[in-house]
Amino acid sequence: MNATDAPALAERLDALDRKLDLVLAEIEEVRRIRREVEELKEDLTRVGKDLFQTAVTELDQVAPFVDTGDFSALAKRLIRNVNTLNELLVQLESAREFIADATPLGRQLFSDGLAKMDELDRKGYFAMAREVQRAFDQVVANFTVEDVRLLGDNLVAILQTVKNLTQPEMLQAINNATEIYKKLDFDSMEEFTLWRAFKEVNKPEMRRGLGFLIVFLRNLSAHTPAVRPALTRATAPAP
Repeated sequence: MNATDAPALAERLDALDRKLDLVLAEIEEVRRIRREVEELKEDLTRVGKDLFQTAVTELDQVAPFVDTGDFSALAKRLIRNVNTLNELLVQLESAREFIADATPLGRQLFSDGLAKMDELDRKGYFAMAREVQRAFDQVVANFTVEDVRLLGDNLVAILQTVKNLTQPEMLQAINNATEIYKKLDFDSMEEFTLWRAFKEVNKPEMRRGLGFLIVFLRNLSAHTPAVRPALTRATAPAP
């Protein structure tokens, strides 16, 4: 071996050492991976044993209530109803999308409802409702069921009377009567003798007033139903 071959041989030896180092590193990495795999295998084995033991215990508890044929029947039913399950999942997805879309709207409606209730409260609607409830409580406390029944029986007549009273001419007449009543001064009311009263009656306005009163009483008597005798044969007094 001459001197010119020595550097080339050294370079080859160095390259061989580097490759050997890489091979040793790869072998060490393989060993490390194998150790990890072995450890993982041992862990999975222990976990599998625990799961198997737990499954055996749980199945042993439900064994009296389950038949092996139930699982096959369940599997067959699931297979037969694959389309139904698919449709159900589609409906669930649609419901989920609807809820996602309706949630902002529901929040807005809830906010608007709170704002409207606050507005009604500021206007006094709730206070008015409480007073109406108090009025109904007073009605319940002071009237019997029989009174309410009689009110219902005569409700048509009452409403008809209210309707007649709310006619423009009736309201005008009532308003005129109240205006005249307010203008009367009972403390300074002058006294009338019989002769002066007779003279007042002869005046045209008094004659019209008497005519109105007589016609009113006559028509009132004509519209008044005949009063039936209150006593029956059983309650009539003995002679």
